[in-house]
Amino acid sequence: MKISGIVVEYNPLHYGHIYHIQKTREITNCDILIAVMSGNFVQRGEPALIDKWQRTKAALDNGVDIVIELPFIYCNQSAKQFAQAAITLLNIAKVDSIVFGSESNNLDELSKIASMSINVDNLKEVLRSGIGFPKAYGLMAGEYYPNDILAIAYLKALINTSIQPYSIQRTTHYHDTKLDQKIVSAKAIRTAILNDKDIKEYTPMDIDANDIHYLAQYYPYIRSLLLTLSKDYLKTIFLFNEGIENHLIKQADLTDDFETFINNTVTRRYSRARIQRTLIALLTQITKHEVNQLPALDTLRILGFNQLGQKYLRSLKDNEIKIATRFNQIPKPYRKMEYKTTLVYNMFNNYNKDKIKKEISSLIIKK
Repeated sequence: MKISGIVVEYNPLHYGHIYHIQKTREITNCDILIAVMSGNFVQRGEPALIDKWQRTKAALDNGVDIVIELPFIYCNQSAKQFAQAAITLLNIAKVDSIVFGSESNNLDELSKIASMSINVDNLKEVLRSGIGFPKAYGLMAGEYYPNDILAIAYLKALINTSIQPYSIQRTTHYHDTKLDQKIVSAKAIRTAILNDKDIKEYTPMDIDANDIHYLAQYYPYIRSLLLTLSKDYLKTIFLFNEGIENHLIKQADLTDDFETFINNTVTRRYSRARIQRTLIALLTQITKHEVNQLPALDTLRILGFNQLGQKYLRSLKDNEIKIATRFNQIPKPYRKMEYKTTLVYNMFNNYNKDKIKKEISSLIIKK
């Protein structure tokens, strides 16, 4: 039996993602396709536009057999930690291969860079191998080709595993906001939704505009926390490093508009994603101590499966792989974080208690 894995966010799922699913099956000829998916917060430091249960259903409806949740704490970190945790889960799930999108779609070059330490000497080595300077510098510094950078992070995480990597050509630019073809970026769809544009042509998901989440909704609370919590306490919160609390407090004091706040806080030192992940850490108030006490990942938290996926999960369980299909089966430190972040996620979306209860009771099963 061939088992393939992908790492996804589906924020929201669109036709480029469906192409990825189809190509993964075509390239690997897999019997089971497993997706590791971000939960209610995504790697760029934003609440997912729609909740993880709707995105899980969309994944199962479009060719995925099992959806495993990537715990919040790894979603809310940079590419290295995000990729390492995702690959750890796929390795526990005993996948044979992984397929990811890439702007360059040159697995040999990406693998060479993944095998190196990122420093000036290695940059020179890459240049000597024939890669042009802008491309080499961009790959090493993270200023170009976002999916190539993530691909390198996956490849680094794969080094001590037997998982075979494959890449496919990314079909849209990561930051593109144009709606000029059937396959558009997730960012383009999110932007269109916020601008009250019709997006039915670009995603198979039925998205209720009244049920979407975006970070600006949380800014009044973010601002209040920054201006009322002590600096000593802020320093204990995860991702509050290098005196970033001083920078955030100063800008929060100056503006009540979220976009102005973000634009003023982004610098050459702090990217927008870094700032936003720090703000999510502030909202959840998960401390460095809590993160440092987390046990190693050893349990697959299942968000959904189809009949084929269910059979495969039974075989994993028979081989003593830890499977959590119920909330109380998640290791307690991770469980506490997921419930806490679910409360925060729903804080500015009518605080729907039924949706909060889904965190404990839901499991998407496709018949």
